[in-house]
Amino acid sequence: MNIAPRHPLFNRRPQSNIYRMFLWVMMILGGIWLIQRVSTGEIRPLFEPTLTPTRSVQSLLMEGDADFAAGNLNSAITSYQQVVDVDPNNAKTWADLARIQTYSSAFLITDADKKARLLQALDSARKAVELAPEDSRAHAILAFTLDWNANPTIYSDDQRQVDKFLAEAEQESLTALLKDNTNTLALAYYAEVLLDQQKWNEAQQNINQALTHEDADQLMDVHRVNAAVLETLGQYNLAISEYEKAIAIEPNFTFLYLREGANYRRLAFAIQDPKAAKPVYVKSLEYFDKAARINDQIGVKDPTPYLSISRTYSQLGEFFAAARNVQKALSFEPTNADIYGQLGIVYFRSRNYEGSIYSFKCALRGCSGEDSCLGRGLDQCYPDLGENPNEIKGLPISPSTIVYYYTYGSVLSALSRPQANQCGDAMQIFGEVRAELKAHPDAYADGQQTIINIVQAGEAICQSLANDSVPTSSVLGEAVTSTPEAGINNLTATPTP
Repeated sequence: MNIAPRHPLFNRRPQSNIYRMFLWVMMILGGIWLIQRVSTGEIRPLFEPTLTPTRSVQSLLMEGDADFAAGNLNSAITSYQQVVDVDPNNAKTWADLARIQTYSSAFLITDADKKARLLQALDSARKAVELAPEDSRAHAILAFTLDWNANPTIYSDDQRQVDKFLAEAEQESLTALLKDNTNTLALAYYAEVLLDQQKWNEAQQNINQALTHEDADQLMDVHRVNAAVLETLGQYNLAISEYEKAIAIEPNFTFLYLREGANYRRLAFAIQDPKAAKPVYVKSLEYFDKAARINDQIGVKDPTPYLSISRTYSQLGEFFAAARNVQKALSFEPTNADIYGQLGIVYFRSRNYEGSIYSFKCALRGCSGEDSCLGRGLDQCYPDLGENPNEIKGLPISPSTIVYYYTYGSVLSALSRPQANQCGDAMQIFGEVRAELKAHPDAYADGQQTIINIVQAGEAICQSLANDSVPTSSVLGEAVTSTPEAGINNLTATPTP
């Protein structure tokens, strides 16, 4: 009997599909290939963060050196700091960083900023010596950094700290030379330390020895220190020549231009014939202008070149130009009381006595609001033009500010009349001047009698007003002739490293 077979509904035999098998084989092979490529790094996993390329140490050092040569020392410091982050045990890098940080302080504006930067440099230099205690160069740069920290302007109220820095700088210089007596930088920095210790002959001996070394001509530091020694000894022409050599090595270091300009101005001041002196003054202005233009190129808003230009124009008797340059300096630092004082001196010497009162008041007593704009020589504030009111804190009396005090007192007393008597303020200022002279007689040994004569003349005018009589003399006339030329012209406008 024939029975038809049942349909394989539940017991169907598996059947192979060659196409499906081929697909599985290809997927397996593809997976193996993918794993191999991922393991070798040829293929990166999806959604993995993009790697940031790591700069090589050599690349960062080259960039830092290029920025240093361009005068962009802040960028150079950034590059070197990145290097010490990667390689914190490299003593040479720490020493180079300290040198850059020290020089960069000359490009900063305020004493607070200079002090902070110099202390950073000191930390870097100490780190270099810690890592390489037998390295002469590291000790030499530490001596250099200590010497620049011994800045009496920054530590005006702490002479002990200045002396402490200088003593340690001398010791580090000697240590550097003990470890390598052929170290040219060590000799130059030691000469600079001796110069700041007022050991003129020893300073000259050491810098002369440094100049005999073969590498001296390639080192800006050597020519800079030699120029400073020659300048101190009054050999201004030779100092100018050395500053030129330093500038040829580092053409974007503005403080070198400022020092050279100051030496030209000093030469011009000594020339009796005004016609013969003027070309030398013009040469001085050229170097100050170069410094201003370099600052503009590298984005440094430093008032110093403009103050130097102002002093030069003042010595030429061109007071309008002098005032304009002080005002330019104030646009960079509108709260700097010392610059207000310098503007007051310019107004005084140009016989703009009424205008000088506003500037001196801001400088010595402080001012705010509209008075701050009057102190800058404006008739009012002009916010639309960027001439905003500011808060200015007055300067205490000191050897660097006393000229502002006795000149201000002279103006107030001389302009006093029965109906507009300002002798109350004038006599208070004269009292402060006398107290300062009594408290620090050594600081005013050279000009004390001249200052006393000016004070006495002002007091005499106020006494005559108190006696209801007409003043018989004018402090304005007397002060102009009796105010020491050196006192006004030595209002330091250029940084002395």
